[in-house]
Amino acid sequence: MLRFILVILTAFLYLILSIPVLLVLLLIRKKKPEVCDKVSRALIRWIFRVILFFAGTKVTVEGQENVPKDRAVLYIGNHRSYFDILVTYTTVPGSCGFVAKKELARIPLLKNWMDLIHCLFLDRSDIKQGLQMILSGCEEIKSGTSICIFPEGTRGKTESELELGEFHNGSFKMAMKTGCPIIPLSISGSREILESHFPKIRGTHVTVTYGKPIIPGELTKEEKKEIGNYTKNILLEQLKENA
Repeated sequence: MLRFILVILTAFLYLILSIPVLLVLLLIRKKKPEVCDKVSRALIRWIFRVILFFAGTKVTVEGQENVPKDRAVLYIGNHRSYFDILVTYTTVPGSCGFVAKKELARIPLLKNWMDLIHCLFLDRSDIKQGLQMILSGCEEIKSGTSICIFPEGTRGKTESELELGEFHNGSFKMAMKTGCPIIPLSISGSREILESHFPKIRGTHVTVTYGKPIIPGELTKEEKKEIGNYTKNILLEQLKENA
């Protein structure tokens, strides 16, 4: 339980103690967007690393060389834990926002920080809002910010990492509209941090693997039609290699 308490306390203290910095960043965001992005990204990565340290989580990164350095991409990952965003955000190169459920936008301070690192909020019950979110994501990608999305829509709760939910094709529209590369992002072991024995947090080894880019323009008509299953099968192979 000590790790659980440390993690919760660290996150809470960061949100409270960082308020002065948050206010400054919000004030300079429009006039100095690059400075704001750089500082926000550095601070969030730092606090995520601190939390992972207290959680006893060690992260191994594989395939980072597969991520293009000259353009934004769409990361497509499997989702097993609340900690997936932490282990992912501390390893992705450059600027990257996440697609998150709308409920998180109701949490004061957390929403502000998520806005600063280009996160997008999705209301699955509102089709119009979902389309607007996709358009916003396309603009982020065009401006150089990568987007990460978990197409299963919710955390997997099965014991086996190889049992993935449906990869909704709508999750890939940002890549299809912008032509940006799709990077299959597999996360192995994250459920063992907390979910497998909630509320205890246990020291765990997590492997994050970046697969080879999928270029939408190079896919066949059938592959584009089944892009969800196509990418899901690639992720499954990556997970099998780390099983």
